[in-house]
Amino acid sequence: MDPQGAVAGGAPAGGFDPWRYRDESGVTDADLTGYKVEALDGSIGKIDKASHSVDDSYLVVDTGPWIFGKKVMLPAGTVDRVDHDDQKVYVDRDKDQIKAAPEYDESSHSDPTYREQLGGYYGERHSATPPNSAGGAIL
Repeated sequence: MDPQGAVAGGAPAGGFDPWRYRDESGVTDADLTGYKVEALDGSIGKIDKASHSVDDSYLVVDTGPWIFGKKVMLPAGTVDRVDHDDQKVYVDRDKDQIKAAPEYDESSHSDPTYREQLGGYYGERHSATPPNSAGGAIL
């Protein structure tokens, strides 16, 4: 793989970077606000806010009744692909993984400790093996 895919801090090319959209995801600089979000096992809500900041990108998803009206913050690295025609963002995590993530708090979403905790949570659950192949995703 191209050395430009290397993650800052010495991670190998192609490593998981929670705060950057994958080049192949199709996000570009589109406004994703209002897009529906699809987990591996179904819909989880709509995007309330989307950040495109360099090395600091994320989605805030309003889960509606799915998690009793709470919001969740998904690091950009969880975005697998975007279907702009259907206005859907597909993430490579399942509902249980998202529901068990550190709780989103709008007042501390930019706090480095919270972001490190959230990035670590999703990084631990990242797998280089696609979820539909033999072996499955790491849980």
